[in-house]
Amino acid sequence: MELSEEGRLQAASIGAFIQSFHSERCLCSPLKRCLETVSAIPGIQAEINHDLREVDFGNWEGKTFDQIQAMDQAAVDRWACFDPDFSFPGGERLGDFIARVNRIATVIASCPEKTILIVAHAGIIRALICQFLGLHPRNYLLFNIKFGSLAILDLSGDNGVLTGLNVFPRKEES
Repeated sequence: MELSEEGRLQAASIGAFIQSFHSERCLCSPLKRCLETVSAIPGIQAEINHDLREVDFGNWEGKTFDQIQAMDQAAVDRWACFDPDFSFPGGERLGDFIARVNRIATVIASCPEKTILIVAHAGIIRALICQFLGLHPRNYLLFNIKFGSLAILDLSGDNGVLTGLNVFPRKEES
């Protein structure tokens, strides 16, 4: 799925703002929306990392939460408990998603660069926040990630402090 017109405008407006962080490295999901977003940021060379792709919701992709609940409340309940053996119908097993999050968190924590830009999807960002804050992965829905915004974490090894969530450029910066 590609960026909407609004998404392209958001990517363009945040580009200069992201440059102000002087990122030394950029890791990016291989999915189209992220690739389009990173291409809108001048001077950024992205390294594609397949562990940054969004969770595969399978048959639930594109459906609202209400639609999913109406289809299969029992599956929604298993998802809510964050049962690692739960698989999205036709999609990814939660345990496999968490394994991906753990792998990419290890990559990020071991980077020698001080400032790393991660261009990814809301689900993976939520899960990484939980990972670095030491929260159980089922808490990932506690974080509302806005499209076209930044989540900022200060890392010290495998641990982090969330210093910004849904950060957008000020009007004069966009």
